Amino acid sequence: MVNLERCLKVGDRLDGHMVQGHVDSTAKCIKVTEENGSWRYLFEGNSEVKQLVVYKGSICINGVSLTVTKTMNQEIEVAIIPYTYEHTNFQQIQVGDLVNIEFDILGKYFLKNAKNLTGLQ
Repeated sequence: MVNLERCLKVGDRLDGHMVQGHVDSTAKCIKVTEENGSWRYLFEGNSEVKQLVVYKGSICINGVSLTVTKTMNQEIEVAIIPYTYEHTNFQQIQVGDLVNIEFDILGKYFLKNAKNLTGLQ
């Protein structure tokens, strides 16, 4: 199952997260917790997670644009509301599964420019 949304048309109002549909990395699901009809998913990624993911920032997991509810080193937590759970493939994600990650585009541009300005790789 693939999660797809219609793309933004020229002239449409921007609302929500800016997502391009590119896969930047993968992460492993390490915990799923149900809480009062919603779910919390904890993923472990690579070193880019530490650099590019921020608390309450946006991240795209398997094509679903989400808000980060917690970050710890290379771990990312997101909360899934019932509507999202029912209409995406999150109900099929289990501990141990790999998911596709797209980092926030603004964070990627910022990091690249900061590295260029400081001479870091």
